[in-house]
Amino acid sequence: MRKIGVEEIEDIALGAALLGAGGGGDPYIGKLVAIGAVQECGPVTLLDPGEVPDDALVVPIAMMGAPTILAEKAIGGSEYQVLYDNVSAFYGKPIYAFMPIEAGGVNSMLPIAAAARLGLPLVDCDGMGRAFPELQMVTFTIGGGSATPMALVDEKGNSTIFRTITNKWTEELARAVTMACGGSVSVSLYQMEGAFMKKYGVKGIVTRSQTLGSAIRKVKEAADCTPEEAFLRITEGIRLFRGKISDVRREVRAGFNFGRVMLDGIGDCKGHGAYVEFQNENLSATVDGRIVATTPDLICLVDVETFQPVPTDALKYGKRVLVVGLQCFPLWRTQEGLELVGPRYFGVDTDYIPLEERCKGGLL
Repeated sequence: MRKIGVEEIEDIALGAALLGAGGGGDPYIGKLVAIGAVQECGPVTLLDPGEVPDDALVVPIAMMGAPTILAEKAIGGSEYQVLYDNVSAFYGKPIYAFMPIEAGGVNSMLPIAAAARLGLPLVDCDGMGRAFPELQMVTFTIGGGSATPMALVDEKGNSTIFRTITNKWTEELARAVTMACGGSVSVSLYQMEGAFMKKYGVKGIVTRSQTLGSAIRKVKEAADCTPEEAFLRITEGIRLFRGKISDVRREVRAGFNFGRVMLDGIGDCKGHGAYVEFQNENLSATVDGRIVATTPDLICLVDVETFQPVPTDALKYGKRVLVVGLQCFPLWRTQEGLELVGPRYFGVDTDYIPLEERCKGGLL
């Protein structure tokens, strides 16, 4: 058990933006929401999963929709209370703690804001260890957990609770309502008891985000290597490409940000080309026509000078980025995990090959 204040939020937001693999929303927007809540209501207690009673009701809080829309609409402020009231009334007992459903610039921050404003603790655990674009894409689905009852509320106060026959149906129906509500909403789903969370959750995600964020801020202080080498060492990442953005093709469709970012090589990658395809999160990276990484491994773009993560909605012509691959949570590499989030699910025409195997022997 420890406290999360403004300083911790700064690092968590930075590290979670990296783990968001391009998705999860704008870290600046999410950080402002969390910091504002903590400044008004006080720091948040962060619990280790082992500190949560097995029968306690733990509730994930998240934003659903296109991150670019959330940046324009923002959050009304009363959504957390509506979600709390609807969920606790459904179960007939109070919520013990909140938790993030994924890592990302916004969805790692909203649970902190909710916990601060409602005076509840936050659990150091999530359901992805990164970010994915659809609701069923969580480790809890692999464990047989249900996304419903799912509470949904928009900034105007419209709210509902879904009961669906599968988690994929939750995604389909909630996505339609999200679009009707303007493209972004606040949700609570996969409510669970502490015992189930401990068995299937990705433990330590908030702490990992904070550790990564702190290390990224200090990456230029390394005395024994270059900043890029230090970044790769602290993230345990694999360098995939270094380039300048030459084109970005992006569209909002069905509540998602779809697109492709094209890169012209710079430095030792000069003369080579690459592109990364995304659906909210980065899905695949291709260098000189060869796929070098795919989901569920993490594909992250960071600024070549600051090593700050660059989410998909912030990609701009001329920006110089380093493309880095990170290994995903092991459960995603199982057959059940790949059926949910493997490359073929997203229309990428390749079987999943672990990042470290694709990159064996060098890339260029």
